[in-house]
Amino acid sequence: MSVFIFFRYSHNAGFPIWANSVMDLQILALCVGLIFGCLHWLSNLIVDYSFIYRLPYIVSLFVKGIILLAAAITIGRFFQYLELWGIKNHHITLWEIDAIGILYSDSFKLFLVYLIFVRISLAFVEQMGLLVGTRELLNIAIGKYHRPLYEQRLFMFLDMSNSTMIAEKLGDYRFSCLIQDCFKLLNEPVSNNGAEIYRYMGDGVFLHWQVERGIEEERCLHLYFEFNQILKWHSAHFKKKYGFVPEFKAAIHCGQVVTAVVGVQKREISFFSDVLNTLSRLQDQCSTLKQELIISSATALRLDKEQSEFDIQDLGQHKLKGKQHSTQLFGVTKKKKE
Repeated sequence: MSVFIFFRYSHNAGFPIWANSVMDLQILALCVGLIFGCLHWLSNLIVDYSFIYRLPYIVSLFVKGIILLAAAITIGRFFQYLELWGIKNHHITLWEIDAIGILYSDSFKLFLVYLIFVRISLAFVEQMGLLVGTRELLNIAIGKYHRPLYEQRLFMFLDMSNSTMIAEKLGDYRFSCLIQDCFKLLNEPVSNNGAEIYRYMGDGVFLHWQVERGIEEERCLHLYFEFNQILKWHSAHFKKKYGFVPEFKAAIHCGQVVTAVVGVQKREISFFSDVLNTLSRLQDQCSTLKQELIISSATALRLDKEQSEFDIQDLGQHKLKGKQHSTQLFGVTKKKKE
């Protein structure tokens, strides 16, 4: 908006009639920018929490554009009000100007170009962020992982219970709708606990944190139980639409990984380590040991069990598929309120 204000008045020898200094222009830029920032947020809110969300993206982009266009016409009129500030009876003169006058004014033409440019640019950035993840997009842009790096990462593999039986019962189309509904509800716990989505695998999803961030305040554990609670809150919706409430089981493991950007035409940040293989094997043990959430000993050792909000139970040593040595496993449940 500051750039727009600059170009709008750059051809003038002096300041507009209503402006006495650069500060007046800066205040205008700040106020109008704040208004449009709020309107942009509001347009996203309307689209994301209405039936428009399920329509093609071009439709949602059009709806957002209409909202901002209405605001542009209003602000275009405001600009004309400012330009008529020095005229006597400028209030009466302003109302004599019709909408056609606003549409053909220099202010509105420049403002509309600015609006279209910003809206398309924001739409592109938003979609790129949704496709590859905001942090991942930033890391690709700055070239952080163009050369492989060693990192310590904490992973969670979240998977739907009895998914094979459910898929056969619902059919492919309804099952895909179920997955969409579930993972849409996952967004809030992921954001609340600072997690990043690594990859979707059918009815499962890999999440990850920097180890310290995931362990801090037990974010990795809170995410799982918050997600389950949200599913219960929406139980009426799931029972009406699918006939049951979906349940998820999960496993958590951490360790050293090599992080690198792979691909040319479609780039993504990938993790290379035995940590992910072990994580999948851990998750397989949930059904065998009748546990909702299993964590590895490497994860359990980093948690403060005495101050924890959860019961962390030692399940003993277990031989994981494809592993030569046994691994100590821990089951996690929420503490019952006394």
